[in-house]
Amino acid sequence: MPLHIIKLCVGVAKVETLERRAAKNQWLIVPTRMTPKRAAEIEDGGSLYWVMKGSVVCRQRVLDITPAGEGKTGAKCQIRLSNEVVRTAPQARRPFQGWRYLEPKDAPPDLSTLDPGDLPEDLAKHLRAMGAW
Repeated sequence: MPLHIIKLCVGVAKVETLERRAAKNQWLIVPTRMTPKRAAEIEDGGSLYWVMKGSVVCRQRVLDITPAGEGKTGAKCQIRLSNEVVRTAPQARRPFQGWRYLEPKDAPPDLSTLDPGDLPEDLAKHLRAMGAW
């Protein structure tokens, strides 16, 4: 089972902005200060889940993780992502620095796989009104 990572999406407040950038092949390489020790597990089908405004709202599949030299805090790396942005069910997250591992059991489901009956009615209405579902 693949391992995922989660990261704050700094400078992007809406999924639509990330989708536009991904379509233009921007934001496909994410530099980080620390290389994941479990990179092979992430590259085996894992995704980077993005936190925007305090909630996980989407993900992009991780294609590979490559070293990018040494920094003050350790080995730097670049995470190359798929240009497909997949919206997920919103999941609240507190702010944190850098990235964290995200076990598959803790990852929010993709919106496309959810049945409207699986979400609270007010949340389903809000998502439909936003055009996110």
